[in-house]
Amino acid sequence: MMRVDEVLRRDGVPADLRSVINHTLIGCKEIAHKLSQGELAGILGSTENENVQGETQKKLDVISNEVLKQVLSQDPGVRGIASEEEDNTVACNDEGKYLVTFDPLDGSSNIDVNLSVGTIFSILEAKQPGSGDNMDLFLQSGRNQVAAGYVLYGPSAILVLTTGKGVNFFTLDRHIGEFVLTKEQVRIPEDTKEFAINMSNQRFWEKPMQEYIAHCLQGEEGPLGKRYNMRWVASMVAEVHRILVRGGIFMYPWDSRDPSKPGKLRLMYEGNPMSFIVEQAGGRSTTGREDIMDIQPEDIHQRVPVVLGSKNEVETVMRYHQAG
Repeated sequence: MMRVDEVLRRDGVPADLRSVINHTLIGCKEIAHKLSQGELAGILGSTENENVQGETQKKLDVISNEVLKQVLSQDPGVRGIASEEEDNTVACNDEGKYLVTFDPLDGSSNIDVNLSVGTIFSILEAKQPGSGDNMDLFLQSGRNQVAAGYVLYGPSAILVLTTGKGVNFFTLDRHIGEFVLTKEQVRIPEDTKEFAINMSNQRFWEKPMQEYIAHCLQGEEGPLGKRYNMRWVASMVAEVHRILVRGGIFMYPWDSRDPSKPGKLRLMYEGNPMSFIVEQAGGRSTTGREDIMDIQPEDIHQRVPVVLGSKNEVETVMRYHQAG
């Protein structure tokens, strides 16, 4: 079976970009190992600190962030990094060509109950001179991504990766310590009868989203004419992985609880990389009104509404927003 670097070589990915991806995966393998030890490694529970998002940090949030910072700073190709857990961008190597953004541990509320979590990453080219702690270097639309991926830490650790030439799955073979290719050119079914959304926020959604979900719940008798199943894991990595495997639609829409925040999920660490992956697999990703990867970021911690998954279902949600 082919290892990640062998697949990247075959696909013509430049050596310096391959190196950045491989260093990212070194960090992910270390995180996978710590997760597998659980309470034996003293990684469960919360710290007394909040991150820049105002969220209480889990111990493994902090550990995962430090692991990735350390390993990426050792790669000469990395100019700088930006993390959901860092207030500001971090300079690495002044001659580096690439910028890496990441959510070190997505779904960390699931850690203490032993459910699936993941690491999400995105790689951009530095388009102008400057130190890696210059935030302006990072403020590029998602269309500029040269690679994106995530590692799902579940019963097996699975890497999902795109460099703009489709989406491949790799599974961590713990005997050799390498991710090996297990599925190529993954495609998301265009139609679905499965949606994922946090229904506890329903009363705060905009009217178009409320109407769409109400019609889903009406089943065959409703305007959409089919019976839906609902899923919710509270981990974007797990939700997106299910969509890649069997189709579906994932939604974290705008809500009115804090009108100053346009969404819950972060554009640079979650919205853009997941949109790149989903679109490369034949799906669609939108805020409801515009493609996520077309947004020009104004801040590294910018939030956006997210609707992504099976193409035809996402476009149905877009029609509700256009009508509303």
